[in-house]
Amino acid sequence: MSHDWITPAWPLPANVGSLITTRSGGVSPAPYASLNLGDHVGDAAANVGANRALLRQQLPAEPAWLEQVHGTVVVDAASVAPGSKPKADASFSRTRGAVCAIMTADCLPVLLADRAGTVVGAAHAGWRGLCGGVIEATVQAMNEPAANLIAYLGPAIGPDAFEVGAEVRDAFLAHDIHAVTAFQPIEDGKYLADIYLLARQRLAALGIDEVYGGEMCTVIDRARFFSYRRDQVTGRMASLIWIS
Repeated sequence: MSHDWITPAWPLPANVGSLITTRSGGVSPAPYASLNLGDHVGDAAANVGANRALLRQQLPAEPAWLEQVHGTVVVDAASVAPGSKPKADASFSRTRGAVCAIMTADCLPVLLADRAGTVVGAAHAGWRGLCGGVIEATVQAMNEPAANLIAYLGPAIGPDAFEVGAEVRDAFLAHDIHAVTAFQPIEDGKYLADIYLLARQRLAALGIDEVYGGEMCTVIDRARFFSYRRDQVTGRMASLIWIS
């Protein structure tokens, strides 16, 4: 079955793998067509299971799936038992073969690795989690000097599509006044937010300046990506990273 999944272009160590799925290559019918990996969006369980099995063929193990709640809890992917689904929005791993996985359909997936290939991480950074510190929590859990880390920003809602209210802007500015540059006023107290820039600012504040990705828009690229904001009822993509 053909697909156009993304192999992130970033200078990973040879023993680290990363992969981001798109909406193609699966078995689900509309509105989940076709590689929906989310088991919480209304798609038939058999379809989700078949799609996850197709993904599993490309991985060293079953991913450590999470019940994402837009928070900042981070778990060790190697500690997630098969079939369990801890409430968390990020995972890390120092264990070979354990697969960190984040599901998204507009929120920003952030993949992290150290240059020596000893630890990896994945964070679900929607605006609430990003503002609340999910990237910072993930880096802390990885327990590696930030200067040794690199990051990849996967497909998310782009700066031309992410309309937010003043309360979102105010929340980010309360943390860092420099976040003002990531919000462009439009009308009626609304703004266009650049979630990629907001994430880069958070990473830079930690000391992580080597950041890749961040050029795609899930809302605009209807053929390639699921988008909750665009479609409401839709599937979920996965961003994955592991030590092989």
